[in-house]
Formats: sequence, C-alpha cells, structure tokens
Amino acid sequence: MATSTSSSSSSSLFSTPFVPPRSLSPSSSPRFVLRFRQLPLRVGTPPISSSFSTSSTSSEFKKQKLSTSHTELHQSPPELDFRGEVSRLRSLLSRIQQVDSLEEKVSVLDSDSRVRGLLKGRVSRILSSLELPEAFLLKCMVAAGQGHVLGDNEKVIVESTGSGSALKKAFCILGDMVEKWSLNGNGGGDHGGLGGLGIGGKEELRNLLKTLGQMEKFYDCIGGIIGYQILVLEHLSPLEAEANWSHLHESVEQFLKLHVPHGHNLVENTEYASQAAMWGIEGLPELGEIYPLGGAGDRLGLVDSKTGDCLPAAMLPYCGRTLLEGLIRDLQAREYLHFKLYGKQSITPVAIMTSSVKNNHKHVTALCERLSWFGRGQQNFRLFEQPLVPVVAAEDGQWLITRPLSPLCKPGGHGAIWKLAYDKGIFQWFNSLGRKGATVRQVSNVVAATDLTLLALAGIGLHNQKKLGFASCQRNLGATEGINVLVEKQKLDGQWAYGLTCIEYTEFDKFGIRDAPIGLGSLQAEFPANTNVLYVDLRSAEKAGSSQDATCLPGIVLNLKKTISYVDYLGIQHSVYGGRLECTMQNIADNFLNTFTSRCNKDIESELDTFIVFNERKRVTSSAKRKRKPTDKSLHQAYP
Repeated sequence: MATSTSSSSSSSLFSTPFVPPRSLSPSSSPRFVLRFRQLPLRVGTPPISSSFSTSSTSSEFKKQKLSTSHTELHQSPPELDFRGEVSRLRSLLSRIQQVDSLEEKVSVLDSDSRVRGLLKGRVSRILSSLELPEAFLLKCMVAAGQGHVLGDNEKVIVESTGSGSALKKAFCILGDMVEKWSLNGNGGGDHGGLGGLGIGGKEELRNLLKTLGQMEKFYDCIGGIIGYQILVLEHLSPLEAEANWSHLHESVEQFLKLHVPHGHNLVENTEYASQAAMWGIEGLPELGEIYPLGGAGDRLGLVDSKTGDCLPAAMLPYCGRTLLEGLIRDLQAREYLHFKLYGKQSITPVAIMTSSVKNNHKHVTALCERLSWFGRGQQNFRLFEQPLVPVVAAEDGQWLITRPLSPLCKPGGHGAIWKLAYDKGIFQWFNSLGRKGATVRQVSNVVAATDLTLLALAGIGLHNQKKLGFASCQRNLGATEGINVLVEKQKLDGQWAYGLTCIEYTEFDKFGIRDAPIGLGSLQAEFPANTNVLYVDLRSAEKAGSSQDATCLPGIVLNLKKTISYVDYLGIQHSVYGGRLECTMQNIADNFLNTFTSRCNKDIESELDTFIVFNERKRVTSSAKRKRKPTDKSLHQAYP
C-alpha cells in the first residue's frame, strides 16, 4: 500500500493551497510510491435487482436465457478459469495473425472447439448463406465465448419448487411462444436466433454484423473482437491482472512515483495569465476545436418531452440553447475577439465525435443542419461516429444481451477519439487547413471558456510548442473525479522518465492512492482535479493515434462498480453489475513522457512536453452529469 508524506511550501494555487513537493531530489520523500498488489476477485457477483437473473453454468460461459428464480435464491457460479480462457484465446489469436488471407483465418477459426460446435444444424445453414467476411465476424464472436448471443442454444430454466411455480412455468411457456412468433403474425416462424430468421431477425443480424465489423476494425491494434475479449478477461482475473502489472513493473521500470504537479496559476500570476491569453488569441488561426460528444450520458436521463425518446447530453437546454450551441457560441466569442484585435476574420474548424447510442449522431447532425451549421458553413465541421462495444457481466465477462442477436452496447470511452480521428482522416483535415493545435472540451462542461482559461491553455501550448496541456483546479475530497499527477519513473536502462498525466478515480486502488485532504480538517483533496479540458498538438496526437498497438487506445479501464440496467425482449427489467472496456482521452499524455539520463533534482515541469494550468474551480468545470432527484438539496453536477 502506498504511503503519504507531507511537505511544506510557501506557494499556493488557491485560497486553500496545494502543497506540492518543491524538489524531486533523491532525498525528498515522494507523495506516493506505487505498490503492486492483487486485485479483488470479481466473480460470482449477484445481480442488484432483477425479476429474472442469469448465471454462468460452467467454465464454458454458457448463459441461461431466462430464470424464474428470485434474486435471493441466486447462487454464485463456481470460480471461472479466466487464466485458461485467456491462454486459449491468445493461442487462437496468434494463429489467426500468422496467416494472411481471410480464407486461412476462417479455417483457423473452424478448428476451434467452440466454433466446431456451432457448425451444426440450422446455424450452419445460415452461416453458409453469409459472405465470408460476415461469417468470419460471427465465428470470432463465438470463438471468444459469446455464442449465447446467437440464441439457438439458450434454454428456459423453470424453478419447479416453491410457491407460485405453476405461475412461473406458465409465464415461461408464454415467453417462449412469443419469442417464436414471426413478425408477420402467423406464428409459424422462429426468430429467436439464427435458426429461423424472420424479417426482424434479419434486421437484427445486420445490426449485429455492423457492430462486430466496427469492433474488428477499430480494435485491430489489439486483435479485434478476440483481442477485446482477452482484455476483458484480463481485467476480470486477479491472477492475470497481477501478472500483467508484475511484468510491467519488472521489464519496463524499476519503480514509479506520483507527485502533486506544479503549473501556471492563472489566479495568482495575472500578468502571465494575460500574456498567455494574448498568445491564445493571436494563435487562433492555427487552432482547431475537438468535441467528444459520443458518450451515453445515462446518468443525465435526458428525454424528449414530446416523443419520450432518450436524448444525448448535447441536446440539454441551457440558458435557452442546447449545450452544443453553447460551445459554438463560446468559440465565436473568441473568434470575434481575435477579429477586434487583429482585424482579420478566422473561422475555426470543429471536429465532433458522435456515436449511435440514443441516436446521438442523428440528433447532432439534425441540430447542425437546422441551425445552418451555426452560420459557419458545413465545410468547417467534421462529424465522425464512435463505434459501440458490448457490455459485459462482472461475474464472468459474458456479453449482456437484450434479445438473441442483440448484445447490449455502449460507447467505448472518449479515449477512442485519437485512433478514430486518425482512421477517419480528421488530423489530415486539420493539417490541410493549417492547424497546429486544438482545444478539447466536453459538452457537459458549460464554464470551461470562462475568462482566460481556454485562451491561456491554448496560448501556452502553441507558444511553447507543447504536446499536451491540462486545465485543472482544486478537487473536493471524495469527488468522483480523476486527478492530474506528475509521474516519475526509473527504467531498467537507468534512464528517468517524467510527465504529467491523469489517473481515473476508479483506478485509485490499483495505484495505491489514498483520497486524502491536503491538511487536517480540509475538504480539499491533495491532488488537483482532471477536468478533461485539454490542449493538444495535432501532429503529436496523430502520431499516437496512428500507432499499431495498444498505445493508440490510452488509459484502458473496465469499470465494474456501476450497475447496468436494461429491459429484455420480454419486457423484464434487469439490473446487474457490469461494464465495458473504456479508454480515456486525457491519458494520451502517457505517450508524451520525457526521458532524462539522470534523476532531476529540481522542478522539471517547464522542461516537459506536457503542462498544466490552474484556475478557480468555478472558472474551469461545472458539469451537468446527472438528473437531480426531487429529494436532492444540492445542484452539484446535476440539472433540475
């Protein structure tokens, strides 16, 4: 477990100051020392609340379609052989990657025991009617242990004992009948899986193939569909996680320490803040804007009052306008300021990452079209859609499904933006318009452009040719926010690496971080808050996004601390522990560490390719993340 030591400092960032170390000399005590320890086992976690629960029946990860047993009767499955499954999938993936043609890859998949079990009966006939690339995708999914998505081998489990069992059985039989009805109303078809595809089944199959195709392409850097599942199981398995961390610790670095970062204080040093803002205004013609809008925004619970449809966060009304309109108005204000000072009009290109969840892409596109692209011209916008990824159960890593052929999917985190921007030509587009850097902000943060914050952040980044910059502020103790840290590493070759980065609050335990106050009785946390307000050098981001390994998907996490609620095709509400692989856009900073031949004995932030600026919290972040409950007395991160 990491330990914390205190040190004194005469400088302060806020009215209640951070207490950063003044030196990184060998004699000074670091704030935190990373210790590697075994993670808790995440198997056998029961559902939170569900009229019908699912459980794993064997190490083959077979899922029950329907269970009428009450939640309190749920039995935890036997301990699953995660390590054996990871080993099997790694071996299979290695053999697939060793051959070139698609025919050879399919042949390798056909040799897998799970796929061989699929090549029988009705499923085999359906597969034979598909094109080879489509069959490859389905076989990858089955080989990854997700054959239950196809639905053909599902069984209805009826609890035969206890009161009410007859009623339960009747409902199960009725559910099975409904499932087998064809959509033409004749009742003669069976569209409960691949075995009897009606009109609806074919549409669901097309949607499934689209999702799998996007997964295979986007995650090609880690092995596609199979590589995605390997990472899921590695995060679920404590033995695999421990092995991975130990390998990193021994082969890459001798130790790693985390320090409270220093940076430019825009509140205290007003003269420098003004100069930095002028750099930002002057450099506006060399800047672009990037908005990651693809998140699900489930906590916000935004619904169209007329249609009842779920809406993305970008459509939330604020001061009479949607949040997206607010971002564009902030940008236009900075452009007008540039015009008043320099007499030249500059139109900043805007790249927006959307997704298909809650019809996000359609809503954002329709808003832009309805407002005539905000009077800026469609040619100054690029919208690119983020792929969705399957949500997995915490107990066994199985993909959750709402019905056969329909896995429950959500966006895979805003960290997808860098690889996706490269794949979709966004960096090339910025470059063709002469843009060198970009500011990045989330749509739910309505105050990020207050006063000098964005201008100073971009100005410092452009003027000093930095690769990445963070806008930060004080963090309240216990807040569900990530933190910014200064990383110090010593590698096995004796060199030292330094850089600013972010650690998500869900990863505090892994890094041995205590959420401690800066002083006795203080409500302010020791480390500053990560706000996801960034400056990025576009050429550096493009290089990171174009890498052919996992570094183009920074900060991959599997957050299983939240419950996933969904309704299945029988109208049954489920609430279970689960999550999906997510990567975090701010952790692209891990690609920009600076290396030195010896340990630095003084503050080295000014020599790094990454930097951080501080301002008052009310001028940096105030996100609308969740809908306020009627009983809430606080409006913190909520909208009424």
